[in-house]
Amino acid sequence: MTTEPTLSGAAQDRAALKQRIREQAHEARRAQDDKDGISRTIMARFMELAEYAAASTVMFYIDVRAEVRTRNDLEAALASGTKIVVPYCVDGELELFHLEHMDELETGMYKILEPRAELREIAEKKVDVTQLDLIMVPGVAFDRRGGRTGHGKGYYDKLLEHAKPQTPLVAVAFDCQIFPEIPMEDHDIHMDKVVTQTVTYDGLGRSADASQGAPA
Repeated sequence: MTTEPTLSGAAQDRAALKQRIREQAHEARRAQDDKDGISRTIMARFMELAEYAAASTVMFYIDVRAEVRTRNDLEAALASGTKIVVPYCVDGELELFHLEHMDELETGMYKILEPRAELREIAEKKVDVTQLDLIMVPGVAFDRRGGRTGHGKGYYDKLLEHAKPQTPLVAVAFDCQIFPEIPMEDHDIHMDKVVTQTVTYDGLGRSADASQGAPA
């Protein structure tokens, strides 16, 4: 007879703490006043980064629910000449789409704005994660060292582990989403930067994750 693997006491404590942080961050994010105005400040700070200026191909996520609003700045990004890529989910995996016009998007399941279904199979519209020069990463909560937690489904972890090592991972978040410390698991990935409306934090990046996973 086989038994199901169980979490150790320490792992259970980390999981419980991470869930409490998610709940607090969700509540704080929902209560955030003037999401549109503050999001514009955050997005301006993101697009003023040296990493953005140096990038030819940039991935933007498209906001949903109470996330930092990105869609309001996509038009300006598209007009800038930078190649803009957006993700969408298929069977639990993130696929990447070369966005050229806002009318290529439509409201899909769960009221999420995503690439129109008939455009997704066009070869020229498909992008591999290794082509990205800068990746904007959403999340539920972050810490000042670039620690991140999402919704716990691992969509972005699976995508980011295949990105080029030199591609910066930059999160955007409201100040209320910053916590003293996010419990990190082996599969979790630190951000290179976290941009809020008031501060840009320098994160540990993937070099820290690699060193933590290296044998002693």
